[in-house]
Amino acid sequence: MQGLNWLSATQAAQGIRDGLFSAVDLVGACLAQIDAQEPQVHAWAYLDREYALAQAKKADEWRSQGNPLGPLHGVPVGIKDIIDTRDMPTEDGTPLHAGRRPWYDAKVVDLLRAAGAVILGKTVTTEMATYHPGKTCNPHNPAHTPGGSSSGSAAAVAAGMVPLAVGTQTNGSMIRPASFCGVHGFKPTRGTVSCRGILVQSELLDQPGFFARDVQDLALIAEVLAVYDADDEGMRPHAPVPFVRIAAEEPPMPPKLALIKTPWWDEVDAEVQEGFAELAQVLGSEQLNEFPLPSSANQALTWHQTLMEAGIASHFADEYDRGAAHMSDSLRQQIERGRQIKAVDYLASAARMLQITEALDDVFDQYDAIITPATASSAPLGLTSTGSPLFCTLWTYCGMPAISVPLLRTSNGMPVGVQLVGRVGDDARLLRTANWLMSAING
Repeated sequence: MQGLNWLSATQAAQGIRDGLFSAVDLVGACLAQIDAQEPQVHAWAYLDREYALAQAKKADEWRSQGNPLGPLHGVPVGIKDIIDTRDMPTEDGTPLHAGRRPWYDAKVVDLLRAAGAVILGKTVTTEMATYHPGKTCNPHNPAHTPGGSSSGSAAAVAAGMVPLAVGTQTNGSMIRPASFCGVHGFKPTRGTVSCRGILVQSELLDQPGFFARDVQDLALIAEVLAVYDADDEGMRPHAPVPFVRIAAEEPPMPPKLALIKTPWWDEVDAEVQEGFAELAQVLGSEQLNEFPLPSSANQALTWHQTLMEAGIASHFADEYDRGAAHMSDSLRQQIERGRQIKAVDYLASAARMLQITEALDDVFDQYDAIITPATASSAPLGLTSTGSPLFCTLWTYCGMPAISVPLLRTSNGMPVGVQLVGRVGDDARLLRTANWLMSAING
C-alpha cells in the first residue's frame, strides 16, 4: 500500500469504490506521510490520528453494507483552520481563539461529509487569515515561505500528506500558496461556494477555494461544494454545474489566451518573465496574445485594500478591543487603518467592482481566459513573510474565477504557478482551459 498517499483524489475514490484498497489503507498512508514530513513542513494545526482512522473505518463499513457511495467516499481532505468543524477545534491562527470549539460544521464541511470525505484535520492558517505567517514551511525547501494565508492546505497537498485541501482567499490566499508550493489551486467565482461557517474578513471579498494535484480533482471537489446555500446572503440560486464532465472535455477549438501583464509587470522576476516568453513561443500567436488592462482597473489595489481593511476592522473589532496586545503589528495596523475609512470611500470602492468586471468583458468576447503570473516570483527565502499577493488582488476584487497551475520552475528549483482567470460564472470552462493548457505544455 506504499504510495497511496500520492494518488489523486479521483484515483483514490475510484480505488476505494473498486475495492482495490480501503479507506483505512488510504488514510493510513496519508498519516504515515504526515509522520515523515510534518517535522519539516508543519502543515497541521490539529490532527487526531485515531479519529481520522475511525472515520475511515466507518466509511469502509458503509461500503461493505452495499450502501451508495458519494464522489469522495473515503478520501481524506484537509480543512483550513478558519473553517468551522463541530468535532475539531477552529482557532483561526490566533491565541485569542485558542480552544474554540464550534457547535456546527461550516457548509463546505457538511457537504464534504455528505460526499463521503474523511476530514483528516485542520491545516495551518496565518493569523486570522491575514499576513502574519503561521508555522508552515515550503515542502520544496523549508527555508522558504509556503505563501499564505492558506499555508498549511497548500503545503499538505504538495508534501503528499493529503490529496485535497480547502482554503480561502480574500486577497491572494489560495493562488499564491498554490504557486509557491507547486500545486493546483482554484478560487471559484465569488458566490459559487458557501462562506457560511468560515471566519469573515470581508463579505464582499471572501471566497473559498481548493488545492489538488490536478485539474480533474479541482473539478471533482468543485462539483461537490458548488451548491446553493440559502443561508449565505452572498449566494444566488443556481443550477448544478457538471464540473467533472466539462473540465475533462476537449475544447471545440484550441482556447485563446489573453496575456495581461498589468501595470506591475516590472515587478515580475526576470526568470518568470522568461518563462512567460517561452510559453508564448510554445503556444504561438494563434493561442496567446497580449491584451492591455482596461485603464479603469489601475486603481483596483487601492479599492480592494479599502474594502478588505474596513471589513477586518469591523469583524475583528472585539478581538482588537480585548486583545490587541496578542495581535501582530501587521494585523493591528490593518484594523487601525480600517477604522479610519469613510463610508463614502467604502461604498465607492464596492461600486467599482462591477465597473471593472464589465470592462473586462471585452477580453472574454475575444479570448477564453486571461493568462498572467500567479506570483511575481517563486517563494521568497525566509518565513517572516508570506510573499506578495500583487498578481491576485485584481481578480479577487472582481470576484472572477482563477486557477494556478504548476508549469514554471526557477533556477533554484522552486515552482511558480501560471494563473488563468475566467469570466465571472464561467468556472467549468476555465477548468477545461486549464486542463488543455497543461496537456498542451506537457505534450
